[in-house]
Amino acid sequence: MTTIAPVTTLSKLVDYFIWFANDVGSYLSNQKLQKLLYYAQAWYLAFEDKPLFEEDFEAWVHGPTIPALFYEYKEQFGFKPILKEVEKPEFPEDVQKFLDDLFDDYFFRDAYELELMVRREDPWIKARGGLPKDEPSHVIITKELMRDFYKNRVIEEEE
Repeated sequence: MTTIAPVTTLSKLVDYFIWFANDVGSYLSNQKLQKLLYYAQAWYLAFEDKPLFEEDFEAWVHGPTIPALFYEYKEQFGFKPILKEVEKPEFPEDVQKFLDDLFDDYFFRDAYELELMVRREDPWIKARGGLPKDEPSHVIITKELMRDFYKNRVIEEEE
């Protein structure tokens, strides 16, 4: 995949996800945040053929994870809800529409359900390369793998 500048930054997306959780009074854990970010990146790659943000996910035991972000929020909140006040970030209209649609499909699922979903999908499975499900891994789930898998799902749904 050629290098294309990401549409936004990870920190801006994280702030939006936290803002949204606060706005609707929902529980947002570090684990759930990771899965929502994964689906945002995956579907954006599928529809737009470019990354939403720059960072890569690793194929961790509990699903795709951005290590630096995981450790940042683990240090601040442990395994409790992420509770902090943030301003609502602004996005271009097309990105906001994409996020609204994504949230309709994924936001109100719990973290465990999201984990089970991603662990049944090819990008996580292929990145782990046959490791047992409980074996630690730091292998990158490539953006190409994500894009191709979810683009194929879009095509299947359109047929």
